[in-house]
Amino acid sequence: MNQLIMRKEVLIFNRNNEKFRAEWPITLIWFVFLVMAWLGDYLKPNLIGSGLSWLMLALIFSFMLATVFRVVHHAECLAVIFGEPYGTLILTLSVIGIEVALITAVMLNGDNNPTLARDTMFSVLMIVMNGLVGLSLLIGGLRHGLQVFNLSGANAYLVVLLPVAITSLVLPSFTVSAPGGGLSPIQTIFQIVISLLLYGTFLVYQTRGKPEIFQQPISEIPTTSGSSTYEMTTGSVAYHMTFLFLAMLPIVLLSKKLAVYVDYKIIDVGAPVALGGFLVAAMILTPEAIAALESARSNQLQRAVNICLGSALATIGLTVPAVLIAAELAGLQVELGLGPAEIVLLGLTLAVSIVTFVGTRTNSLQGVVHLAAFLTYIVLIFDA
Repeated sequence: MNQLIMRKEVLIFNRNNEKFRAEWPITLIWFVFLVMAWLGDYLKPNLIGSGLSWLMLALIFSFMLATVFRVVHHAECLAVIFGEPYGTLILTLSVIGIEVALITAVMLNGDNNPTLARDTMFSVLMIVMNGLVGLSLLIGGLRHGLQVFNLSGANAYLVVLLPVAITSLVLPSFTVSAPGGGLSPIQTIFQIVISLLLYGTFLVYQTRGKPEIFQQPISEIPTTSGSSTYEMTTGSVAYHMTFLFLAMLPIVLLSKKLAVYVDYKIIDVGAPVALGGFLVAAMILTPEAIAALESARSNQLQRAVNICLGSALATIGLTVPAVLIAAELAGLQVELGLGPAEIVLLGLTLAVSIVTFVGTRTNSLQGVVHLAAFLTYIVLIFDA
């Protein structure tokens, strides 16, 4: 009896050790943050030169990316514990929190780039609604054939996303109260209020009104191959919440350091300004993309839809107010209005998304169409 108890205790101890060993990126990034806080003034790009700046950019980016994967892991575990749509909402808000921190850090870094927030948000929309949706539909379609999702849930995302995206990114290009694609004080207040109001109303509807429409429907379509089971071993809520916080905090604290090297290298190589927004968005969305692709591969398309459309909606609904408030407090200029080519591409993206999610089944052809739109966006970055 005593031996059985001892074996059980040893087994629990080993499992706990394995869990804590998996958190090495969090320990490492805290060490990196302390080093940068201590020696950061001696490691500025203008002091260490181009070669070492590349090295610092790569190292900080790698450490932050590894830690972002832990953020997504703990958010996904909470998703399994709480179920949909709460789990995906935790994942989305965690990633958007990192996005807001990175954008505001780059904005406040010194060299005022009034279009950075716009470029980053537009990049997120293109990556998510074209690149990520396209890959998810392509991979899921090739593996399972037709895939099903909840039409009402997808429509709920799109019906809020359309007005928020148009008023935030398109309308400022046509108003005359502020120069360029900027906003007047009255328009700024209105945009903050309307974005928070629409997104807040959506959250209430998603969590309290009709949470069932954001859950995977039972498929009556036989899959081509593979299993549709989505399983994950989880710990306690307290464990995952604690390490989610411990992973997110150093990312937020290091984001300003990363911004210094991103800005320096874009200027150094003479790259397009919009590339900075794309790089920030790509870094933020990589782990979320993996979660969506894994969901589609596992025939859980509704979860992939929740991640993709939820990320797009939160990007506009939360990032726009945060950026406008930060800019007002810091006295910085922000231009949200897109150029003519970007407006056309945004309109194409929204139109294709509406057509894609007008039914309850998707296929790989729709994925190819979204990917074609994404490649168009990539070309426009370098040759507008």
